[in-house]
Amino acid sequence: MAFTREALNARARAEGFDDVRVARDLGDPAQGERLHQFLGDGHHGTMTWLDDTKDRRIHPQAMWAEAKSAIVLAVNYGPDADPLARLARKDTGVISVYALNRDYHDILKGGLKRLAQWFAHETGADVKVFVDTAPLMEKPLAARAGLGWQGKHTNLVSRRLGSWFFIGSILTTADLAPDEPESDHCGSCQACLDICPTHAFPASYRLDARRCISYLTIEYAGHIAPEFRVPMGNRIYGCDDCLAVCPWNKFAHTASEAKLKARDDLMAPALSELLALDDAKFRTLFSGSPIKRTGRDRFIRNCLIAAGNSGDPSLLPVIEPLLSDPAPVVRAMAVWASRQLADAQYAQSLRSRFVETELDADVRAEWSAA
Repeated sequence: MAFTREALNARARAEGFDDVRVARDLGDPAQGERLHQFLGDGHHGTMTWLDDTKDRRIHPQAMWAEAKSAIVLAVNYGPDADPLARLARKDTGVISVYALNRDYHDILKGGLKRLAQWFAHETGADVKVFVDTAPLMEKPLAARAGLGWQGKHTNLVSRRLGSWFFIGSILTTADLAPDEPESDHCGSCQACLDICPTHAFPASYRLDARRCISYLTIEYAGHIAPEFRVPMGNRIYGCDDCLAVCPWNKFAHTASEAKLKARDDLMAPALSELLALDDAKFRTLFSGSPIKRTGRDRFIRNCLIAAGNSGDPSLLPVIEPLLSDPAPVVRAMAVWASRQLADAQYAQSLRSRFVETELDADVRAEWSAA
C-alpha cells in the first residue's frame, strides 16, 4: 500500500504523539536574524554552544544537505494541578513540571526512532531523529509546520495543547507536502511577560536567558547574582510561570504517558531533606531524571537559595554543615541562606567560626556582605 499522510498521522498517534505536522522550508532568514541579535546581545549567557553552532541552527541543510522535509511531533505533558500553587509552600522546593518524572529525551527518542523506521520502510527515504540535543531550532521549525506559534515568551503555544508539550523532529530526504504555518494568536495579552519574577523579557518575543530562572537553576554553573536570589523564591529547578499563566492552557489536558506524570515525591520535596543530599543520594533520587545532569552541587546551590527565602530558621541546622562543603558554589549560598535566616548573634558566631578558614574569594565576599 502506498504511503499516505493519513497513515503517518495514525502511526504517530499509535506511538504516543499528540500532534504531527510537516514543514518543507527548513531554514528561515528572519529566524536567523533573531538568533544573531540574541547572540550579539549576549542573551545566551554561558551557553556558548549556541554561538558555536549558529550556522547549522540557521541552515539545517548545513547539518544534513539532503534533508528536504521535517516531520515535527508533539507529546503532551500537561500537569494535573496548577503549577503556580506549589510556590506558596516555602518549606518545599518547586521543580519544573517537565522534570517531575523521567527524562523526556529518552521517552520521545524511542517513539521517534520507531516512527522514523516505519516511515523509512514505507517511503524508502532516509531519516534522522532529533530531540532537543542537536543544533536544530525546533521551535521555529514547529511553528512553520503549524504545530503552534512562538508566543511572546518565545516558547511554542498550541491551540490544541496549550503550553505543555515537548517537540521532536524527523528530518527526511522525502519531499512531503507541508502543512500551513500557524499564525500568532497572542493578541494584546502579555501575561507571560508580566509574571516573570526576574524580568527576563526585554521585549515581546525576546528572552534574556541570563535573567531567566530556568537558565540560572539549570544551565548556569556559577554563583547566582544577589538580585535574582529573592525573586527565585523556592524554584529549585526551572520555572513554569510564563507557561502556566498562558490563557491557551484552557485547552490543555493532562499527560497520558505514565512516565511523564509527576512523581509524588517530587511534587513538594522538603528542603530539609534535599539539603541533606550527598552526591550518591542525589544520583539515586534523580536516577533517570533530567535533574541528574545538573549535578548535586548546582542543585544544592538552588536549594540553599530556596531555604534562604523560606523564612524558616529551623533549616539552619541542615544548612550549617554546608558552610564547609567541598564546593565553593554551595558554601557561598550556605552563607547567604544562613544570613537570611539567622539572628545577628547566631550569624556572628558562624562568621567567627568559618570566615577565617575560607580561601575562596567568592565565598569570602558572601561573608563580607553579611
